[in-house]
Parts: sequence; structure tokens; C-alpha cells
Amino acid sequence: MPKKQVSMPLSRPPLERMQRIHQALHAGGFPNAITLADELEVTTKTVYRDIDFMRDRLGLPIDFDKLRNGYFYTEEVSAFPTFQITEGELFALIVAEKALQQYRGTSFEKPLLSAIRKMEQALPDTISLNLADVEQTISFRTTAEPVLNLGIFDTLAKATAARQQLEITYRKPGQPAPEHRVVDPYHLANINGEWFLFAYDHGRKDVRTFAPARILAAKETGKAFPRPQKFSLEKRLRDSFGVHSAEGEFDVGIRFDASVADYIREKRWHPSQKLTDLPDGSLELRMKLSSLVEIVRWVLAWGGRAVAIEPLALVEAVRDGARKLAERHEGAGPRHK
Repeated sequence: MPKKQVSMPLSRPPLERMQRIHQALHAGGFPNAITLADELEVTTKTVYRDIDFMRDRLGLPIDFDKLRNGYFYTEEVSAFPTFQITEGELFALIVAEKALQQYRGTSFEKPLLSAIRKMEQALPDTISLNLADVEQTISFRTTAEPVLNLGIFDTLAKATAARQQLEITYRKPGQPAPEHRVVDPYHLANINGEWFLFAYDHGRKDVRTFAPARILAAKETGKAFPRPQKFSLEKRLRDSFGVHSAEGEFDVGIRFDASVADYIREKRWHPSQKLTDLPDGSLELRMKLSSLVEIVRWVLAWGGRAVAIEPLALVEAVRDGARKLAERHEGAGPRHK
């Protein structure tokens, strides 16, 4: 006969358990591990661990009375310890909640928001009220949020954390038919507001970059993989202007008109950047990059206020892009009958 499975009762969260223990100690009834374990529906080992934490980490004056066979407070404890937080820390907490915008639509959004809410609820009311209007002073705005399949993204996140190999169906840009790939997911990264998966592609025998929004399906193969120690996202993207890398070495030079020079000065676009002010108010930006793919689009996006100087490949790519842009706009615009 099959063995009958016995379901164990769900225990309360650790914080709630310790608050119940505090209440029992505060009442002065000298509870012991057996009575507390029975009340909380946990093992005595759990109770011992909670009491050790309360005494050693929270600094509560707990001792054991051998005559009464129970725990007690050696001095008056008015309330269970709560978070001690400064106004600056609370301000940072509110900013962090606002910054959740970049995680919207991913499996990280709900647990992050839940964790922040729990911390906020544990704060003293006086501090919360003093900075209540901060919510109206700070916000984060994303003009183009990536469209993600939450189920697929959750699979990617869990497989990356657990080092589980995946079989994915991936559609490359401009290709109507998707491809099947077997990959070892090394790292999920949010770069400039967009998510990317860096994974070893077994078919290509190399680490490739995948956009989760283009992954149509993902499932675990049941195989685990060791994450190579030599893989470093920081090193991989060190000389890139975004996520493209390892295509070569390029000394890039771009000149910006005086009308937009201040915008360039106000940001650090790349670790290798060097800025040179020119007599006419224009500005020259130089960088060492490993790919030209993203820098071409960036130069074109300045609408003629940026001029590629070098390398020749960048100059030609920008010129070709500008020509195509002009050709496609010939005769464009509203048509009137």
C-alpha cells in the first residue's frame, strides 16, 4: 500500500513568530520552547533559533529561568524592535520604489514592490508622515518600455539563477522565421532600460546576446551547467557603446555643433571618452569602441548636428544611413486631395 502523506501545517513568517514570542515574554508567563512551539505550530528547534536571533541580533534581554522552566525578560521591554531609519534613508527608500519603473512587466516587479512595502510598514509613523510629500517630488519616466512576456522572462530569470540549460525559440530582427537554440544562460542585464540575456549558444559555440522580447518560447532541458569563471559582463561590454562588442577595435571621433555641445558635456557616454572644446563652440568626442553598430544609429539620431570624423567605416555608414533616410523622405508628408 502506498504510504499516506502527512501534510505539515504552514508556519508563520519569522518576523511574525518573533513578535508572538515577544508578546508571550512580555506577558510574564515564562513560556518555554515546547509551549511556544505548540502555539506557533513549529518545531522547538525553530523556537530556539528565533530566541537566539532575538537575543543576539535584536539585543532583547532574554534569559531562561530554570526554576520556572521558561524564558523571561530581565528588564522592561516596551515594544518589539522596529527599523531604525533616518530621513535620508527613507528618502532613498522612496526613490528606490519610484525606480521600480524599469522592472515593470518582469518577474522582479512584484517581489521588489512587496519587500519595499513591508519595510515602509515597519517604519515609525512620525517619520513616514514627515516625508509623505516626497512622493510628489520625485518620479521616473520611461518613454519606451520593452514589451516582455512575463512567463518567458520568469523562466529566463530562474534558469539563469539556477544554472539550468534552456531551449529557446528566438526570432532575430528582420527574420520572419524563428530559430531553435540551446543555450546556457549566464547573465540577465538591464542596459539603458532594456533587458538582455547573455548566454552560451551551443549551436554557435560562442556567447551571444539575446533580447528577451524576441524569445517566443523557453523551456528547461533538464541539464545543469557550470558558469565559467572567465565570463565577465563588465569585461565583455567594456569597449562597447551598448551591448554590441568584440567586432574589432575602433578609434571613434565625432564632432558636435555648438547648439548640442552642452548635452554631450553633461553625460559620461563611455569610460574611454575624451572631450575637446573647439574655438567655434563645437565639441569633439573621441572614444575607443569594439563595435560601430550602435554608434552609427546614435550619430544619425542627432539629426545632422553630429558629424562622424573617423574611422572611415563609421563615416561611410553614417553617410549611407543619411542617404537612405533622405531618399525615404522624398515626397513624404501629409497628402491633400
